[in-house]
Amino acid sequence: MSEESLKQQTKIGLYWKFAEQFSNYGIHFIIGIVMARLLSPSDYGITALPAVFIAIAGVFANAGFSTAMVRKPELTEYDLSTAFYYSTLVGIICYLLLFFASPWIADFYNTPVLEPLMRVTALSFIYGPLGTPQNIILQRRLDFKTPAKISVVCRIISGVIGIVMAVYGYGVWALTIAHLFAGIVGLCINVYVVRWFPKTGWSKESFKYLWGFGNKLMGSQLLDTLYNNITPLFIGKYYSPTDLGVYNRARGYATLPSQNINGVIFNVTFPVLSKMNKDDDVLAHSYRRILKVTAFVVFPVMMLLAGLAQPLIIVVISAKWEDCIILLQIICFSLMWYPIHGINLNLLLVKGRSDYFLKLEIIKKIYGVVILLLTLPLGLVFFCIGGVFSSVISLIVNTYYTKKIIKLGFFRQMQDLLPSLLLSFLVFFISLGTTFVIPNMILQILIGGLLGVGVYIGMALFFKMEELKDIKYLLKRK
Repeated sequence: MSEESLKQQTKIGLYWKFAEQFSNYGIHFIIGIVMARLLSPSDYGITALPAVFIAIAGVFANAGFSTAMVRKPELTEYDLSTAFYYSTLVGIICYLLLFFASPWIADFYNTPVLEPLMRVTALSFIYGPLGTPQNIILQRRLDFKTPAKISVVCRIISGVIGIVMAVYGYGVWALTIAHLFAGIVGLCINVYVVRWFPKTGWSKESFKYLWGFGNKLMGSQLLDTLYNNITPLFIGKYYSPTDLGVYNRARGYATLPSQNINGVIFNVTFPVLSKMNKDDDVLAHSYRRILKVTAFVVFPVMMLLAGLAQPLIIVVISAKWEDCIILLQIICFSLMWYPIHGINLNLLLVKGRSDYFLKLEIIKKIYGVVILLLTLPLGLVFFCIGGVFSSVISLIVNTYYTKKIIKLGFFRQMQDLLPSLLLSFLVFFISLGTTFVIPNMILQILIGGLLGVGVYIGMALFFKMEELKDIKYLLKRK
């Protein structure tokens, strides 16, 4: 496939992934507003507890096989069938373990409703693996249009079910059942569209390849999942469900833009760049452009969210969530780097170095746990500040192998990202300033947002930033 063809495939893929992610973002945001007004912080805190164990078990069910199959030059029916049988078997085992462990987990948190809640939530392990091969096939085809449509449909169905149940007073079950139905509907549509069914038996050779690549990635993901979920475990046990709900809501809003954009970048660029991984010069050039465009978009969005956090929280989901304002502002400074981390780690997977990926995750989790243990006893504000320091340190660590592989290390990346970073900090101070001088909160959001965006785009045009050319190319229809 030629470089121009790959560029066009990337462009089309970005269109559909952005359409998917931001349609989902808008739907999720609107539904989240309604749900947050209907439910309490405690409801959100309780549903966050089973999610911890579900996320950990999910790592074992996937085992990194999906990534291994996307990057494999020639994918066979044996590969798809082997991954399908493995995921299904491990999914059933995970469900049974969580089913029988749920009474002890409920006792540990002194929250009886967790027992039935976890048993219902864990049903995703029964049906989830059935859709894995279909997703892999669509990714390898570089078909991002079909998953985008399916995802939006599932999100709407989930939202409608959740809101109706919340209105009728089902509380925590509104969130749980809505998520469950969305997964089942998504699976049915995927199977109908792709129409893949296992045609061969288990292959020892296929498993050897998938496990050889995936086991290190699984170890990395397990470390990452355990680390990311230590906080809910600690807060849920030693604080209150309300505190956990407040923290999760703040992190949820901060995560939406950064994680969605990171999801777009990874899902589109990974299969595309895997096709050019033999030419390091082309790869380095492509990665620099991806990094710069990503930062150009993500940084100002996160700084706007941080600057306007107070009026957004109070106007959108009411004053009962006021405690999450300061947490949201701090977390934005941490998660603004999330897509940059993802792009650097993406390179290791493109080059097939899941061993490097695992080494980096081990290093990051060691100092991450130290920071967590030092800051969490001081309160959630100090814990979030610790997260900012951890994120910056991780940026230095993640770029170590990037420099080694394609000579694109920390200082060169920061040199590329500095213009967007400085302009984004200016956006933060402008938007934050409007909250002090304008009394009406709705006007704070409107004027602060327009001023921030206007100044950012105006300064980018004035300094003729290269990122504008790439964005202009992406926005052209042809």
